[in-house]
Amino acid sequence: MDSERPALGRHERFRGDYPVVVEGLQNKFGKQVVHDNLDLTVRRREILGVVGGSGTGKSVLMRSIIGLQQPTEGNIEVFGRSITEAEPDENIGVRNRWGVLFQGGALFSTLTVGENVEVPLRQFYPEISPALRREIARYKVMLSGLPEEAANKFPSELSGGMRKRAGLARALALDPELLFLDEPTAGLDPIGADKFDRLTKELQDTLGLTVFLITHDLDTLYAICDRVAVLADKRVIAVGTIPELLETGHPWIEEYFNGPRGRAAQGTQTRAESKG
Repeated sequence: MDSERPALGRHERFRGDYPVVVEGLQNKFGKQVVHDNLDLTVRRREILGVVGGSGTGKSVLMRSIIGLQQPTEGNIEVFGRSITEAEPDENIGVRNRWGVLFQGGALFSTLTVGENVEVPLRQFYPEISPALRREIARYKVMLSGLPEEAANKFPSELSGGMRKRAGLARALALDPELLFLDEPTAGLDPIGADKFDRLTKELQDTLGLTVFLITHDLDTLYAICDRVAVLADKRVIAVGTIPELLETGHPWIEEYFNGPRGRAAQGTQTRAESKG
């Protein structure tokens, strides 16, 4: 299992093996300290699941990495460039290398699905013709598992699962290397959640994506995550495979993965592997 603090020299980070490196992160809101001395590295082309109890700051961590939350202390490097020390405009060359699916999709309700997908294309590549933008948007819509005609629909005309996929299509608009997913299966029925997990894994394999995945879904953790990072006590207390995490003996980890839901998820994964 990985140690809590990454022992990496700067020259190692630039080799591309660690697209995200977080060191000594502190996030503080007034007197409330959400993160304190938090360290985390994300490996290239892995699906890293991020778990933790309510209030541990999983989404705050993601927002810090993508530059939407300015940390109180610490440093975050994405693709070898500091997110915390640079001005926002200086990170344009980094920001177009990641895509984000926010919880709930965060789609613009007054735009069609296709127009939503076009938003990042307009922002980063204004020179692209409208016709080419529409063509790219339709391709991304289909890549996310939606029918082509969904590009002309408004978010209100879609089911919850379809809105998730529409949000994913927008996250994929710029052909990212790094994909952030915040509770992508929340609110989906088990069949819909399983299909989204399978789609995530297929995209990761096909496109060579690195995926940072916040979830409470134990089925997702067992089915597609290469490693899992556990947030507790204002930091990442452990990172590793689920069997490695269980070896730590930490009470929260034991309760989370060995509780009734954890045992059910483990049993489901075991049966799936035996059928495979």
